[in-house]
Amino acid sequence: MTPKLNISTTSASRPTLSKDGRTLTIHIPVTFRVQGGRKQIVTPPDATPWMRPAARVDNTMVKALVRAHRWRDMLEKGKYTTIRELAKAETINESYLCRVLRLALLSPQIVESILSGQQPAWLELEDLLKPMPSIWSTQIASWERS
Repeated sequence: MTPKLNISTTSASRPTLSKDGRTLTIHIPVTFRVQGGRKQIVTPPDATPWMRPAARVDNTMVKALVRAHRWRDMLEKGKYTTIRELAKAETINESYLCRVLRLALLSPQIVESILSGQQPAWLELEDLLKPMPSIWSTQIASWERS
């Protein structure tokens, strides 16, 4: 018998053997998603994890955090006096610069989890760029609720 694995995104059921007895079909309930340019298999939320999830450093989020802190430093040190001036120098859109700049206000706990690759699996850069509370404890509470 040659082992073959057919992955199905439908509900789990008992393994079935083909009529000729050469193929065993196993249904595994999974979801496929693309995150940070990589394909991931996501198990159902109620499933017991097979192993502790490996650290997954999202370079896009790290790059955005670095930019936010760099831009904040440039503004605080007086290299640029306005966001418009900084956006022009960086050749980027002002509204994008403002959204990324908000990342400099993230709680150190959240920043640390992103830098160490321990952020929640659902988190994307798009989520970080949305308006958020400025109080760190509120940020953390909303982070844990999601």
